[in-house]
Amino acid sequence: MADDTPPLPPELPSVRPRSDWARATLWMVVIGIVALNAALVFRSCRNLPGEALDKTGKVIEKAGQALANVASAFNQGRITTEFISYATAVSNQHYLQFATLKQTEIFTRTEETSMAFGYVPLPDVIVEARAPVEFTYYLDLNARWHFVLQDGVVYVFAPPIKFNKPAVDASAISYEVKKGYLKTAEAQENLKKSITSLVTLKAKENLPLIRENGRRQTTEFVEHWLMRSFSDGKQYPVKVFFPDEKPPPGLPAGNTSLP
Repeated sequence: MADDTPPLPPELPSVRPRSDWARATLWMVVIGIVALNAALVFRSCRNLPGEALDKTGKVIEKAGQALANVASAFNQGRITTEFISYATAVSNQHYLQFATLKQTEIFTRTEETSMAFGYVPLPDVIVEARAPVEFTYYLDLNARWHFVLQDGVVYVFAPPIKFNKPAVDASAISYEVKKGYLKTAEAQENLKKSITSLVTLKAKENLPLIRENGRRQTTEFVEHWLMRSFSDGKQYPVKVFFPDEKPPPGLPAGNTSLP
């Protein structure tokens, strides 16, 4: 009797590729990356102390240069140059401004008037002007400065005190006729034209008033520079002299005669 059972289908070949070689390759790559990173970390850790010491040494070297002592700076003849450089850097200009006066100035003008070719005298005319004026005083850093270290004291021979052109608030000037009634407008106009020269004279008159303030401000500025620039700068007192002042015995008389 014939067997009607259908035959089994032929066994298909396996399509799953062998991955042993892929796994081995993957592990080799992973191990290589880990080893490379470990080597880089080891090299960084090995070089870090040397690099840190080298950078620290450079910082200390620069600090040592910046913190040289005052006597050494004087012996090397660089004290004035370093002061001018420091002052210019701080003020952003070539002036060491130390005082500003804001005050209302009163200017008076008296005129003798006449008529008929001078044969008929008229009463005097007196006019007055009140003007807010600002005076600014400074020392020129490009002028002659001189420093002397003697007996543990730093003597500073500063240049003459100067002032900017006085700033007059023209919008706030008020005029008043104090005496007279003829030709007052002319007298007032003459006073107005002379205000510029009058405030300049007033600025010169104020010099004795601001001198001590200028000395104090300059002294504090130099002391601060010494402390910032030199390791022993704090222990040196500073005394400032202007050209028309007599210095202590043993020092040149004024900075104009210094070498």
